[in-house]
Amino acid sequence: MTGQIVVGIDGSPSAAAAVEWAADDAMRSGARLRIVHVWEPWSYDFPFKAAPRSQSSLPAYWTGALRSAVEWVHDHTPGVEVSSALVTGAVSERLTTESEYADELILGSKGLGGLTGLVLGSVGRSVAGHAEGPVVVVRRSAPTRNGEIVVGFDGSEASQAAMEYALRQARLRGARVQVLYAWSAPPFAPDATAYAGGVRTAAEEEAREVRRRLDPWQERYPDVRMVGSAVRGHAVPALSDASREADLVVVGSGAHGAFGRGFTGSVAHGVLHHARCPVAIVRPRRPHPGPPAAATPR
Repeated sequence: MTGQIVVGIDGSPSAAAAVEWAADDAMRSGARLRIVHVWEPWSYDFPFKAAPRSQSSLPAYWTGALRSAVEWVHDHTPGVEVSSALVTGAVSERLTTESEYADELILGSKGLGGLTGLVLGSVGRSVAGHAEGPVVVVRRSAPTRNGEIVVGFDGSEASQAAMEYALRQARLRGARVQVLYAWSAPPFAPDATAYAGGVRTAAEEEAREVRRRLDPWQERYPDVRMVGSAVRGHAVPALSDASREADLVVVGSGAHGAFGRGFTGSVAHGVLHHARCPVAIVRPRRPHPGPPAAATPR
């Protein structure tokens, strides 16, 4: 834990929602907040990339936008320590680097300027698929307050990291955690009665397995209410349906496990497209030497 939350901004409505989410999370956790805009000067050479000002005035424009975001955080969450940084480089690479030294990276769901294409475009896929630790993607709509966090869990390393993040968030929010484990039915049997019995038996076994896997987590977080469900079928529709009544959906992303095989086409990718609430994509961390520079306290 670094004690720092990073949020990327680009002037879009969803980025503003991301700043609000990040400020509230920083206030709950006592973390510092770093607001970043990544500027790609070369990207404005393309005719389809609209700039809010002339290219020569863009650094001053984004510096002003960052200052405004910092002032908003001061007004919204006065106790949060906040800094800002205007960073030059490739958006996905610089945001991925920022994530290495943050407890979480917060982004809007669909950006303008340097974040064009998030979540559906290549930048969003790259950041969510390669960032270290949790990446929270926040939609433009106002945050919900249902008191529930949904997490996909299959026992893999990636889903273990997702579970840890979900439980920490639930403890900070005083929320309940709904744990979903997706499973497939046994192969079809010629005898329909035998098939129905096989499905019922498999469902009972999966339910017992979920309870067994959740017991150690409940012991570690006795103050968090947990509810486990074994859901027959694919994880994406199950998690997307559960997102309708959730404040946050959490899924793992990594090299192994049902919730983390290759980001494109993975459960994480599908949930980002279909969830009705903010989504946290969590990758297991690797050790890193130290934080990036260029933070400007405000």
